[in-house]
Amino acid sequence: MSPNLRSLVPHTVSLCDAEKALDKSPWVEGSASGGECICEAFLPNSTFPIGQLISLESTAVEINYNLEMEISKMEIYEVKLQVYIAKITNLTVQIKLMEDDPDSYNELQIEEVKIKIKQVEALIVELQASIQTTSTVLISIREQISVMIAVLTQLEITYDKNFVLVTRREYLILQQKLEECERRHNEIFNPNIGICNHGGIRRISKPIISQLNADLSASYKYGGWGKDSKPLPGSENMYWYSGYSDTLVSRITQYSDYYKLIMRQAFRTHELYVYNRYDWRGTGNNYVVRENTLYYQYRSPFAMGRFNMTSATPTYKVIPKASAQFSYHYSAYQNLDFAADESGLWVTYATVESKGKLVLGKINEELFEVEEVWQTSIYKPSVGNTFMVCGVLYATRSVDSKTEEIFYTFDTRTKQESYVSIPFEKFNDFYVYLDYNPTDQKLYMFNNGYYVTYHVWFNYEGSKDKLLIGE
Repeated sequence: MSPNLRSLVPHTVSLCDAEKALDKSPWVEGSASGGECICEAFLPNSTFPIGQLISLESTAVEINYNLEMEISKMEIYEVKLQVYIAKITNLTVQIKLMEDDPDSYNELQIEEVKIKIKQVEALIVELQASIQTTSTVLISIREQISVMIAVLTQLEITYDKNFVLVTRREYLILQQKLEECERRHNEIFNPNIGICNHGGIRRISKPIISQLNADLSASYKYGGWGKDSKPLPGSENMYWYSGYSDTLVSRITQYSDYYKLIMRQAFRTHELYVYNRYDWRGTGNNYVVRENTLYYQYRSPFAMGRFNMTSATPTYKVIPKASAQFSYHYSAYQNLDFAADESGLWVTYATVESKGKLVLGKINEELFEVEEVWQTSIYKPSVGNTFMVCGVLYATRSVDSKTEEIFYTFDTRTKQESYVSIPFEKFNDFYVYLDYNPTDQKLYMFNNGYYVTYHVWFNYEGSKDKLLIGE
């Protein structure tokens, strides 16, 4: 039986005041008689385990520290990956040159290259160990948080919920941090290719510069490169490149994989113009390759062109009302811009009727015609470039000589447009080609004659639904 406490309340407390005081607590019962208030306070059978709650709070501080450490490691991993890619690329080129002309190199130079190879191997082993350690730490943290949440839930059931609420909120914040850390880890090492269960682009990585174009010409400032956005079986690793000193699109070259691209060892080159035979050339630098087919801006007549690289056959189709008057900010003749994403093939352009404002069209690939259009509110000549991700149009513009930003989005599913600010670094000020590839979730840029790529990080919808505890 619970112990009870009796106390006398001074005569100066009125009956009304006493009743109000008694009503405030579920543990108190009382009455008033003859100017005297009699209270009975019923204490719980057990006292609140404050020591256990303090221990939980201390563990929360420790987990928070560990999470901050792992989140900072994610930033380091991104930088290291970019550095290692550059080192491996440079070594690959250097080794190929030595293989082609071994007599031009002495033993000291060969030994130096061997040392560089061993250094890169050591760096890769170190990175792999770090990644494995991070994965183990994240699993351990998740287990800790699960245990702590179970304890908090039991405390809430047994004792007053208000005592536990502050600590529960601390663990909610930790759970959110853990989800973010795990998400970033998976984005780097286990991306959800082809999945659109996210809320759009969150940020863009630093530029990863592969090398100068395959023609080794700094004057070839106009062009593009990348991978097939919907590769045929057996062509998943294929790369392509097209470049020239002006905006004409005269040829496209294919490489079986990234190594062959870097080594400039093409397996096929398609000429779009042969004197006195045919002229299938295009203009602008807004093409994509999809199912081994080049989609580009046809030169004459002004139309969207399609060149099947398997059969080497071209076709074209005029887009009603599309105008050749409006191009992007960086280059002329970028009137039709093709893009491919997880949901299909797209083209952007402007019309006289829209007064230069950007129009987005969805292409029926089988019929090769624009089947649906959306009007946007942005003026095309003010735009640096555009690309598509999961049915959402992203438009960029220049901030300064070293910075570009995604400033506008248009969602074709909801027909809603938004103004945003997602800055990213440019390798050089001048670039003419920027496109997203859904097969690896990267942006491909042709920047002043150089191959450049970016990793894309997404905001994942419903991340709070994955939390182990509710708010």
